[in-house]
Amino acid sequence: MKYIWILIATLFSFNMPVMAKGNAAEGAAKIAVCAGCHGMDGNSLVPIFPRLSGLGEKYLYMQLKHVQKGERVIASMMGILDASSDQDLWDMAAYFNEKERQLSGSKDITFTGVDDPKDALALGERIYRGGNLRSKVPACTGCHSPSGSGNGPAGYPALGGQHADYIEQQLLAYRNGERDSGNNAKIMQGVAEYLSDGEIKAVANYIAGLN
Repeated sequence: MKYIWILIATLFSFNMPVMAKGNAAEGAAKIAVCAGCHGMDGNSLVPIFPRLSGLGEKYLYMQLKHVQKGERVIASMMGILDASSDQDLWDMAAYFNEKERQLSGSKDITFTGVDDPKDALALGERIYRGGNLRSKVPACTGCHSPSGSGNGPAGYPALGGQHADYIEQQLLAYRNGERDSGNNAKIMQGVAEYLSDGEIKAVANYIAGLN
């Protein structure tokens, strides 16, 4: 049933028009407060802070809105969007979305049960591209595309090149029910529910190398 639900949501999203509401030029003057953690071009150098460049305007706007409304609590962002209008959020989202995504890159990792980095990378690729039918985990490509470029109109973020540490942190937050704001969170909770710690680490590392 989960596979059918995700498939329907994904197919429907391809027919949705692109709703570009932000002005990237206007956003340039509004993102100074973001740059300290995420960089002026949205390519943060610190793995705990996500890269925002090219994530998708709709996705970025939705996350900014969740933070502003207190639906997604991020300690370092508390209060910084209180004075921002809805148009401000769209403009900031448009600004970061226009920036080129940089590649964090996969690393040679091992974890419990996997002693060879090549096996770890292969596991990450299998989960991303094929899921795990036995444990009811759907492929990531359905929403985030084979190249990790996401689906902008549907609000599914472009994950390719994102920091592996950040992706791992978010997948654990979805699995633990700690990240639960918005419709996308419901989908991701259903995916992460059946991912093991090793699968999460492996797929996060594989995604970091996608472009």
